Amino acid sequence: MYDVVVVGAGPAGSRYARRAAQQGFDVLVFEQGTVGEPLACSGHVSTDIWEYTEGARGELLQNEVSGARFYTDGPGGDAHPFYKDEVISNVIDRVGLDRHLADLARGAGADVREQHTVVAVEEDRDGVTVEAKGPDGVESHRARMVAGCDGPKSRVRRELELPEPDELLHGVLGFDETADHGDFVDVHLTVPRFFAWRIPRGEAGVEYGLAVPPGDDARARFEAFTDGYGADVTRRCSGLIPIGPPKRVTGRRSFLVGDAAAQTKPFTGGGILYGMTAADHAAREIDPDDPSTLGDYERAWREDLRREIRLGHAVRAGYSVPKPLQKAGMKAFEGEIGVHMDRPSTLFSREQLKALLSRS
Repeated sequence: MYDVVVVGAGPAGSRYARRAAQQGFDVLVFEQGTVGEPLACSGHVSTDIWEYTEGARGELLQNEVSGARFYTDGPGGDAHPFYKDEVISNVIDRVGLDRHLADLARGAGADVREQHTVVAVEEDRDGVTVEAKGPDGVESHRARMVAGCDGPKSRVRRELELPEPDELLHGVLGFDETADHGDFVDVHLTVPRFFAWRIPRGEAGVEYGLAVPPGDDARARFEAFTDGYGADVTRRCSGLIPIGPPKRVTGRRSFLVGDAAAQTKPFTGGGILYGMTAADHAAREIDPDDPSTLGDYERAWREDLRREIRLGHAVRAGYSVPKPLQKAGMKAFEGEIGVHMDRPSTLFSREQLKALLSRS
C-alpha cells in the first residue's frame, strides 16, 4: 500500500510529491499525459519562483519584467504605468517548469508515471483505491490517502463529491513568435470581470491572453484583442481558471491542492505560487496514517493565504467599476510602486507608502 497517490504532476502536485517523498513517504504520482503538456497557463511569475526550483533559473528564464502598463481600452489607448527600478517578475518556460519540478519529485523518490489517466477514486475508512488507465491497461492501487492536484476540472474532486470552486473562468492564450525583450507587460481592462494581457517573452516571442466568465465568447474577444496589436498568433491554447476556494478541500482520506482547490489569485488567476505554498503546508501537516491531520492542513493553508485571497477579490472588483473611476484611480496611483505581484497585502506595506510619498 502506498502512503499517498498524487493525481496530477503540475507545480502543486510535483511540489507536494517531492516534499512528501523527502519525509520518507511512499508516493505514487499519475499524470494524464506528458508532464507540462498541453500548455494552458501563463509563464509570468514573481521572482519567488526560484525558491522552488533549485538552480534552474538559467534553464527556465525567458525575460525579466520591471513594470506594467494598464489600459481601460484597447491597444493604442492611454497607458497608466506602474513600475519599480528593479526586476519585479520573470517570464519563464512554463512547460519546462513543470518538467523540472516533476524531475525534482522523482529525484526525491516519488514514482511519477506519465500517460496514466485516473478513471476512478474511492475512499473508505482504511484508505483509498485509485484506478488509472495506462499504456498497459487499467491499474488499481491502494493508498492511505489521495492528493487531488489535477486542475480546475479535478477528477478526484468530482469522484469524491468535494465542493466546487466559486467560479471557473475561460482563459485563452496565444503566442506570436516575434522576439520581444521589453520589460513591461500590458494589461487591458476591456473584458467583463477580468482583463486581457500582453507579455514579452524575450527570444520566445510574445504571449497574449484573456479570461472571461462562462457564457462569454472568449475566442471572439481574443481575436479582436490580438488584431488590435497586429499580432501574428501561430499557436494558441485554452483552459479553465478556478477562482474562489470552496469551504472544504478535504475528505475522509483525500485532499485537494492547487487549481483543484482553487488556490489561486482572484485578481490574476495565477496559481503557481499559491498552489506550491499549499503543497508545502500539506506535506508538513498531513500524516497519511492519521486522517485527523487533514484538518491541520485546512487550517494551515487558509491561515497563510486567506488574507491575500480576500484582498485579491477586492482588487478584482476594481476591474468592473465604471471607466471614469478606473482612470481616476490609476492616474492617482501610477508611477513607482512597492507592491509584490503575489501579495495584495503589500498595497498597505511600508514600501508602497514610501513610493506614494515620493511623488508628493
